Amino acid sequence: MVRMTAQIAANRFGLGARSGELAAYGKDGRGALLAALNQRPAALAGDLASSDVILRQAMELRQRKRLADAELGLKLGQIYRPYYLQEAQARFAAAVASEHSFLERLVHFWSNHFAVSIDKLAVLGLAGAFEREAIRPNILGNFTSMLLAVERHPAMLLYLDNHISIGPHSIAARFAARRGGGRKVGLNENLAREILELHTLGVDGGYAQQDVTTFAAMITGWSIGGDAGRLRGGEPGRFFFREVFHEPGAKRLLGKDYREDGMPQGEHALRDLARHPNTARHLATKLARHFIADDPPPAAIDSLAAAWLRSDGDLKSVYRALLDCRDAWDPALRKYKTPADYAHSVYRALNLPVDAGRGGLLAFELLGQRTFQPGSPAGWPDRSVDWDGSSALLKRIEFAQQLGARSGSRFDAAGRAREALGDSLSAATLSSIQRAQDGAQALTLLLSAPEFMRR
Repeated sequence: MVRMTAQIAANRFGLGARSGELAAYGKDGRGALLAALNQRPAALAGDLASSDVILRQAMELRQRKRLADAELGLKLGQIYRPYYLQEAQARFAAAVASEHSFLERLVHFWSNHFAVSIDKLAVLGLAGAFEREAIRPNILGNFTSMLLAVERHPAMLLYLDNHISIGPHSIAARFAARRGGGRKVGLNENLAREILELHTLGVDGGYAQQDVTTFAAMITGWSIGGDAGRLRGGEPGRFFFREVFHEPGAKRLLGKDYREDGMPQGEHALRDLARHPNTARHLATKLARHFIADDPPPAAIDSLAAAWLRSDGDLKSVYRALLDCRDAWDPALRKYKTPADYAHSVYRALNLPVDAGRGGLLAFELLGQRTFQPGSPAGWPDRSVDWDGSSALLKRIEFAQQLGARSGSRFDAAGRAREALGDSLSAATLSSIQRAQDGAQALTLLLSAPEFMRR
């Protein structure tokens, strides 16, 4: 097993081995990953706009022009799309170039856990900023800090409609009732439900529908600064607590009473959810599934959950417990790469440049995992059965063939196979590469090999 640790460190915990990476790890891949936890995730290259800057442009458009819905959507798309492309391209470039791709994988893991999707127009402009502002700085801290940053971020508030959630007994609701007619106001449970079901406790986490409704009331008023109809207040494009939307009163969530204190009421609840044993269990299971196997060993889950509770959600402590799991270093390649994993590992193995603009992102679209578009708050699935169908495999082989035809003559495919796959490279795969009729076929065989498809 010792001889395999470098390969496992680079390909299972990281995003794929680059040239020379396995040699640099030597026999201590685990030690290299532990050392990476003392680093910081790399800052993305480029002059990337903050979410409030992006949102202010959209707000100014709405205020400056009275447009039909279709025309407004078109204009907003023209504002948002360049930001999406710039962020997605910078993210891809960081994943390919990273010397600590374990950290990049953790960024991607947590971003998918707290998924937003560009299916919603506003998220098209904000998804990259959301990951960069709420996820990336917090992957090595405490889960509570990440949770608070995520749930207060404009991208999440807009994606799950909490910015328009109004308590039935709030000042705004009473005012609307006196006026009569007009836009219907009411409680929106989307964000509260996904926090409980996906972000913290899990679908079987012991909460009831009443808890969803109560929690939704607790986070009413969590909104975004700038104009909101006739209401104004807050710094445009940034988190803002609209007190007039907030449902007043003490509330009881999961058997605990929370006094009325405005915005902090929801924050206190989030802090308690972050420390809840069911949250520890839910997140331990997801981490073990991502890094060990689709059906992770119960002992591994137990170990991670115990580390979570023992450290009060300190993520470094949880990652160290993960690296201590014997099952995590099993040489069997139990995880089938997602399309994004596959694309990252191809580019890293071949040291390919990431083209600017949409061209650098075509691989994700062709392979079926467009950046920041999981399609639902549940994020992209993380089991082989969701990715290893025949049509998906055919797309990968076609991608490998196209890359081989275009670039195969530039590479020593057998040499790259050894550098990328290490001791997981089978004798049969190496022999087929060496017997290939030309460089194009050799590279296609490498990128289509079973051990290259798995991690």
